Amino acid sequence: MFKRSLTISDYLLILVNLMPLYGVWFLGWDAKRIFIVYCMETIIIGVINVLKMSFVTLFIKKKDVWENNGGTSIQSGWLFVFFFIAHYGFFVFVQTQLFFAITNMMPNNSLFMKYSKIPQLLGKDGQMMLFIFMAYYAVQSFFTFFSSGKYKNVSMGRLLFEPYARIFIQQFIVILGSFFLVFGASKIFIIILL
Repeated sequence: MFKRSLTISDYLLILVNLMPLYGVWFLGWDAKRIFIVYCMETIIIGVINVLKMSFVTLFIKKKDVWENNGGTSIQSGWLFVFFFIAHYGFFVFVQTQLFFAITNMMPNNSLFMKYSKIPQLLGKDGQMMLFIFMAYYAVQSFFTFFSSGKYKNVSMGRLLFEPYARIFIQQFIVILGSFFLVFGASKIFIIILL
């Protein structure tokens, strides 16, 4: 059996994720706002991943191995970056559309108007949590990717798919959790979310 010790970064991530749980259960925060922060956290992770991929492309390797249909070819690092933006962006788009449709938080049918209203939907609690998550992921990336030297040897393919486990889990949580929100069980939802 593989046993891994928790790092300082792991403990900090646990602490950061317990804050919204405490806020919803004991401070009366709105679970829907925290869920929007959770969706935005996925975007933060995607943006940081784009920055990491761009850094590797600009300063370490201009090209890398692209695997497709059992074959391989050497492609520009920018292909990986643009593919990630389109593909990951699509998953984030679907996730947020599902959430907005199920919770009916935004009755406006315009796709892009929904996204422009996110800052006001977050409220002060949500904005504070979003800032904390942004700071955490920026610091974590600095230490685990840049300061550690991982960027020197990582493949673009690995970077490309690194955030996807989170997206697949999140798609399930969005669908399940949104039903809890719709039926007024926001405290149960926040436990499922975190």
